[in-house]
Amino acid sequence: MNASSNKLSFTSSLLIILAAVLFAVSNFFPWWKMVFWAPQYPEGLNIIVYPNKLEGQIDIVNGLNHYIGMKNFSEKNFPELSYLSYLIWGAAAITLLTALLRKKVVLYVLIGVIVIGGVLGVLDLHNALHDYGTNLSPDAPIKIAPFVPPVIGKNQVANFITHSLLGPGTYFLLTAFVLLLIPLWKDRKRK
Repeated sequence: MNASSNKLSFTSSLLIILAAVLFAVSNFFPWWKMVFWAPQYPEGLNIIVYPNKLEGQIDIVNGLNHYIGMKNFSEKNFPELSYLSYLIWGAAAITLLTALLRKKVVLYVLIGVIVIGGVLGVLDLHNALHDYGTNLSPDAPIKIAPFVPPVIGKNQVANFITHSLLGPGTYFLLTAFVLLLIPLWKDRKRK
């Protein structure tokens, strides 16, 4: 195997640079949200999750969740929000370095790390939702069966219908990941 067959093309390097930019841009957009609808809230209530903060009508949602014994949504209950943004900036920097080095092996390692990080992130969110929906206070005024809100999809609890959705930041991350995969195909037989 000659040295040039382990080298990424200039075009592939540009795609990887674009992926680094998308990783960085994702920090400024919501990654995930839950929208709650009920007859008394036809406009819906939101919990919007950025990589470093929560937004939306969190106080109203927490007030309603109190009735079923669910603990409060707050940034202090999600320690990931204190460091997730830094991890993404780090991923953007490492992706940029990968583009500059133009070595396939470095790209393979980067893709592996991103896959592991993505899987761990989804599992972490699922575990948090599981904890919120199954650790209900026995002293709650309204007794309901434990439940697990989906990471993506629809759920109904009492008269509330909840939709869990990906935010634009996640789509930027997914697009960046696809851009990292393209050079694997594009440069597969490069001589």
